Amino acid sequence: MYYIGIDLGGTNIAAGIVDESFHIIKKGSTPTLVDRDPELIIRDMGALCLSLLKETGIGIEEIAYAGIASPGSVNPKTGVIEYANNLPFLKFPICVTLRRYLPVGTILLENDANAAALGEAVAGAAKGKKISLMVTLGTGVGGGIILDGKVYSGFNACGAELGHMVIEHNGRPCSCGRKGCFEAYASATALVALTKEKLAVTEDTRMWEMCGGDIGKVDARIAFAAMKQGDRAGREVVDAYISYLACGITNLINIFQPEVLSIGGGVCNERDYLLKPLTAIVEAEQYTRNQPIKTEIRIAELGNDAGIIGAAALGC
Repeated sequence: MYYIGIDLGGTNIAAGIVDESFHIIKKGSTPTLVDRDPELIIRDMGALCLSLLKETGIGIEEIAYAGIASPGSVNPKTGVIEYANNLPFLKFPICVTLRRYLPVGTILLENDANAAALGEAVAGAAKGKKISLMVTLGTGVGGGIILDGKVYSGFNACGAELGHMVIEHNGRPCSCGRKGCFEAYASATALVALTKEKLAVTEDTRMWEMCGGDIGKVDARIAFAAMKQGDRAGREVVDAYISYLACGITNLINIFQPEVLSIGGGVCNERDYLLKPLTAIVEAEQYTRNQPIKTEIRIAELGNDAGIIGAAALGC
């Protein structure tokens, strides 16, 4: 049997045909075009999946189920997207709607961050592990919790908001309305903010040259790039950022004790420049620092395929 995994995004819809070993046989994408009727978005989603089946020669009867990974608040039990701020869906029955365009017996739904964590658990950095966490460093801090091989999201499917635990009481304002959230200090957005704050008080740094003298052009790569060239201010930014990241990750490890905690998102392109100092701090501060068996921190492996594979694994 085969599975269909669908990753619904604000810009594109990505989908793939996935085999029983969670390898993507064929994948493709189509623009989401959010400024239109939701029914048309789902129509295109179904058409994309049918085109992939046609290209692979796999019959609809060979598909065990389809899974959808969606941003926002979703209800996996009812197949309804309750709310997604970047999509035109409000209490929208996406599973029932998709079945009109993709006639498979079962269609499942999960939050995209949770699905990505499941993808890493079945085919990526945490493959073969029963208990794992994934933390994604992007515009915000997302994540997912996998317990006994299944997504954990609380009794109301709203759990695993890993970015919204407070690591600095009364700290930076967060988009969720709280202050001092992990997201406000460890996201790529937070790294940009830290870099700008350093530039505002420092003239002697290569970071000015890297952003062309325009603080508005600062991105999440500049501080690491400057650090690699021996720039003191760049290193101070990176050290501060990693200390905040380590604080949140240590908290998560102390609570869940996962076998593997994987980190995804664009910041992870820094690889060992991020992972080695981060791991050193966490190993020194975690509650189990004296235990022989400890959580392994890894860089996520699946990249943009994590949502497709995780969605395809929802029924397994």
